Amino acid sequence: MIVRMSKVEVAGPRELLEKVLSLLRDTGILEIEASSTGFINKIDGAYIDSYLPDRKSLSEKLFLEDFRQRIEELLSYLPVIAARSGYFHPQAIIDTINETLQKHLLTCRGLHLKKEALQKEMAELSRYNVFLDAVEPLLEGLKESPDIDIVGLTLKDPDAEGLLRRALSHLTGDRYELLTSTAADGTGAGLITIHKNMSGRIKQALSDKHIPELRFPSAFGGLTFTGKVSFLKKRLSEISEEIDIINMQLDSFSVKWGTIYQGVREWIDERLSLLKATASVFVTRMCFFIYGWTASEDVIKLKERLSDNFKGKVVLEELEIEEEDLDRMPVILKNPPYFKPFELFTRILPLPRYTSYDPTPFIAIFFPVFFGMILGDAGYGLFIIAVSFVIFKKFREKRNVADACRILMTASLYSIFFGILYGEFFGEFGHTLFGLEPLFIERRTAVIPMLYFSVSVGVVHILIGSFLGLIKAMQRKTKKEALLKLMHISLIIAILALVASLFGLFPALMTRPVILAILIITPVLLFTGGLLAPLEVVKSIGNIISYARIMAIGLTSVLLAYVANHLAGMTGDIIVGTVVAGLLHLLNIMIGIFSPTIHSLRLHYVEFFNKFIEAGGRKFEPFRKKEEYR
Repeated sequence: MIVRMSKVEVAGPRELLEKVLSLLRDTGILEIEASSTGFINKIDGAYIDSYLPDRKSLSEKLFLEDFRQRIEELLSYLPVIAARSGYFHPQAIIDTINETLQKHLLTCRGLHLKKEALQKEMAELSRYNVFLDAVEPLLEGLKESPDIDIVGLTLKDPDAEGLLRRALSHLTGDRYELLTSTAADGTGAGLITIHKNMSGRIKQALSDKHIPELRFPSAFGGLTFTGKVSFLKKRLSEISEEIDIINMQLDSFSVKWGTIYQGVREWIDERLSLLKATASVFVTRMCFFIYGWTASEDVIKLKERLSDNFKGKVVLEELEIEEEDLDRMPVILKNPPYFKPFELFTRILPLPRYTSYDPTPFIAIFFPVFFGMILGDAGYGLFIIAVSFVIFKKFREKRNVADACRILMTASLYSIFFGILYGEFFGEFGHTLFGLEPLFIERRTAVIPMLYFSVSVGVVHILIGSFLGLIKAMQRKTKKEALLKLMHISLIIAILALVASLFGLFPALMTRPVILAILIITPVLLFTGGLLAPLEVVKSIGNIISYARIMAIGLTSVLLAYVANHLAGMTGDIIVGTVVAGLLHLLNIMIGIFSPTIHSLRLHYVEFFNKFIEAGGRKFEPFRKKEEYR
């Protein structure tokens, strides 16, 4: 439900401004309005002007912003640690921290840059690892000498080895040795041993034939191939040890200083928010004025806090709400425990305007009903409740997951209820097991009655939405719009009555009066809504027909459950049959969770809410503290 809001003014002596702002931040129930539009701007001949901070406040703001930026940089170099409550007030040690910060920043920046350089070097050297792992066994069979050169290469094409051997045989007169192996990534790795006076020619030939030669970093120059391999492995180990040492140093620093700097940063955030709030304050030569919005139920509480803290020197006055204020009033949604989990769906939608309706109660009332009508199986409902309860117990601290579980448990109760009405417990298994019979409709065979039932629910749902739209138009005192909505509702009812009488659902005697009513209502509808008004009626009829999806999707679920049970019986084996039925029922349950959810929400968002809910609300954002300091 949308909480009733109040438009308020807080006034007092200028010298108490900062203390008042601190109190408002502590209470966290007032949204400060930065604009004076719609508020009083003149008192006893003294014009109110925007508050301009003095030089001291501006200097403090610039200092704190720079200070925060440096702390943010320092913390970016440190590992993330869980924040601990500090038993100090940051303001008391701010000068000491400022002196220490630059030294710590230089130290941590240096460690970070060194770590980055080592990580970059490791990344560059690590790309040789796959190749080296493949050729290392080959090196054991090679004997290096000053006259012998070893060339490493990769062979991406399996056929390249034969071509390479022929080329080497031609270039060296069969005075070479080629050893190959397969790397972990599937590419071929090879070593060519040749006399040094042929090395340049072979390397050029490899380049001409686009066979990649393994080239070590220039820092490895002067070493033999085997020496390069050994040095590479040794250097990678050294880099890893150096990175571990730096990480230990940063961890140790973070444990010692991280919480302190986090506390200082949070205090700075609060202090800057206080300084920023002064930009939304208005002053005369002697007084300050703070305008804003708060929940009506909190007005007395805020008055008492101001009175207790400032002994009547600061007062709060509730101002009259003008019509133009309604378009910019912030919105708070507050619902009782049963409705509250369904705010999960409301959060998907844009906020409603202050003068509109909160969609949450309507979703909470109708969504479980539609879900139960579609799924409509007592066995499935019990299974979903059990699984949802287990998930809820495990993830109850995660708001969205906990809300989703609560919604599923509620909707599953309706599924059990309709499952009893339909006579379904894992399809017709309930009938076989304990003689469960339908109390209302057997969906698998009574398709047309179920269609009538679904469309009838749609009629009720759409008419409720239309009546709510009519009530809202009457509250706004827009007579023409109210008359249009009334004619719209009347025409829909008349058309539905005419269709029902033609199908024999209503007495035939009603046909003429209904046709006469339609002929009377239509001109009035055209007069109040224009030429497009009848199209809205057609659209509403289409919305009602859309509720036939309740029957169609439910029928799909019933048939899949029926198929699962009969396939199990056809296997002729109780174990295999149980597995087959279990898997198909599990699939049906998964579909039975997502499909009813999506289509039930669609019936609300597309067919229902557009009849009476106006989007465009602004979220209530009170001036409040982030966290309490000890």
